[in-house]
Amino acid sequence: MDYTLHLENQLLFIKGATKVVSSTSTGAQVLTEANSIIITGQNIEVKKLNLDDKEVCFYGEYTQIKFSGSVKKQPLLKRIFK
Repeated sequence: MDYTLHLENQLLFIKGATKVVSSTSTGAQVLTEANSIIITGQNIEVKKLNLDDKEVCFYGEYTQIKFSGSVKKQPLLKRIFK
């Protein structure tokens, strides 16, 4: 599934989200089926979270939005014994 980002004033809408890994007032990390999205800024808060519909909405002041490559899950033993 594809994902979309829409920024309107201080609202950031992400459709296609599969998981919110972390969320603090200075940043958040959201997983999609294809990428990891890392958001940094100030006063960031989750306004809407509906992972059944794969939607998340953040409110805040954004300084950076980064996209990582494809998301691959490693086997548990490989993660433990790096």
